[in-house]
Amino acid sequence: MGNKREALAARREAMGFTQEKLATAVGVEFSTVGRWERGTLTPQPWRRPRIAKALDVSLDELDVLLGQRPAQDWQPFTGPAASGQAPATSLVSNPSASAISAAYDPTARVDVGTVPATFLESLTLTVKSPRRIGWAEVEQVKLMTGTLAASENLYGGGMAGEAGAAHLRWASRLLSAQASTAVEAGMFEAVGNLAGVVAFSAFDVGNHDAAARCFRFGLWCAEQGGSWELRAATLADMARQAIYLGNLDEALSLIEFAQVRADRLTATARAMIGVVRARLLAMLGRHDEARADVDRADMHFAHRQVATNPPWLVYYDEAEHAGSSARALTPLAVAGKRPGDAAERLETAIRLHSDAYPRSRTFSRTRLATLHMTIGDPREAVDIGRQAIADAAMLNSRRMDEELSKLMRACKRHRSIPEVAVLSDFVASAMSDV
Repeated sequence: MGNKREALAARREAMGFTQEKLATAVGVEFSTVGRWERGTLTPQPWRRPRIAKALDVSLDELDVLLGQRPAQDWQPFTGPAASGQAPATSLVSNPSASAISAAYDPTARVDVGTVPATFLESLTLTVKSPRRIGWAEVEQVKLMTGTLAASENLYGGGMAGEAGAAHLRWASRLLSAQASTAVEAGMFEAVGNLAGVVAFSAFDVGNHDAAARCFRFGLWCAEQGGSWELRAATLADMARQAIYLGNLDEALSLIEFAQVRADRLTATARAMIGVVRARLLAMLGRHDEARADVDRADMHFAHRQVATNPPWLVYYDEAEHAGSSARALTPLAVAGKRPGDAAERLETAIRLHSDAYPRSRTFSRTRLATLHMTIGDPREAVDIGRQAIADAAMLNSRRMDEELSKLMRACKRHRSIPEVAVLSDFVASAMSDV
């Protein structure tokens, strides 16, 4: 008991503290410090890091001061009392007390540098994968995927893509675990769907290399799991990316591969694939074929059974079909110089899209404004365009930026109209903030 009193008091004095000053530093009454030094009271565990920091010792060294471990490495304190300087010798050779207390003291001021993200750049979390998996792990991957897809639909692909990449790396390791034949197929399908969400998120923000890699991985998963539905949906998304990049021949091959064994696909899948093919044909100038494909897609969509749709086709509802088919019909409308059916379908999409799909609604609104600015009433386009720009502000989407650029280009021929000039400047301002 005497050693405890002498060691703790000596350290306090060597650091230049009175009992009152140490009490203030660690947030207790000064009488409490006296009781610690007399050995009649032991500090609470949660207070020990703060005491160690004040005395500039490690937690192990504090245990020695408190008499709670043998003083095998004991060395007497030196240095003038009340000098405020650290002693010439230390108790034991341990990591710095300041580093330990910074990690454990909830009241300490933590410094993460001027760029917070840099503090976490090297952060990794290694978790051992299970050797055997069941349906619980499949459902966990599905839950991750649904959450990421919802985020991407609301805000664009930025955060969803980066978070999804981490989920995908984890989930891919589950593919090597032992499982029943049914669970294995279910896991391949679930991971393939997750890969598709990550791929589309990367596509949305313009990271096309990452998107292509994830699309290929998702396609492989679909084939390994024997999922014709997922295979077709992944090929359709790959075709969308190829169209965006201007690789129309590649896109046509991909979408036609997606139609292989269409008899194994739901009516919703056939409608979705048909609309993508129609859009591609329209871009190639094959307008009659495009119109015929849209009509067939409408027929398939009319026969859809929502209950049979897989998770990755939940988004393809009436609003999505209207907006996607309008996109396929837009080249025909421009060629005929009549907004017609394309505009009507875009209006339907805007009206029917729920608040769970603000990005899709904004796409349709922007495209409708561009269509009217190109071949319709430019003043009507102004009102629609203003709302589209306001809605786009909440989205992190390179594809949306491209749609706004198209609207701005369409405004050029009507710049003599004051409202159009204002809208064009509004678009330019919005684009400059990207």
